[in-house]
Amino acid sequence: MNTPIKKNLTQNVGEFERVASVVSGLLLVGKAVRRGGLGGILQFAIGSMALARGFTGHCEAKRIFNEALEEKQAKAAIDQRYSHMPMDSEVHSPDFESSAVILPDATPMGHEKQAGARGTPSANS
Repeated sequence: MNTPIKKNLTQNVGEFERVASVVSGLLLVGKAVRRGGLGGILQFAIGSMALARGFTGHCEAKRIFNEALEEKQAKAAIDQRYSHMPMDSEVHSPDFESSAVILPDATPMGHEKQAGARGTPSANS
C-alpha cells in the first residue's frame, strides 16, 4: 500500500520559484484545456505539478537532488581529509620494509607523544 501524503512537508522552494511555478502552471493548464488530446493531457499534468509546487512550496525532485548533492559533498570532504595520509598498500610495500626508510607522512596530528617520523626519535625524548 502506498504511504499517505505527509501534511507537514518542509518548504524547500523560494518565493520567486513559487511565483514562477504558479504562473507557469496556470499557463500550461490553460494551454492544455484549449489544446486537448494526448499533448493537452501531458501539459495539464505538468501544469498541475507546477501549481502544486508553487502552492505548497515543496518540490520532491529538488529535495532528492539536494540530498544527493549533500551526500556527494560529504564524501568529498572525507576524501580530502584523509588524502594526505599514505595508503595501506604504500605503508606495507617492500619500499618501506627497511627501518632506515622514513614514511612520507610525518606531520604530527596533536595526539602523538613523539613529533618525529616513524622510527626516528623526537627531540623531546
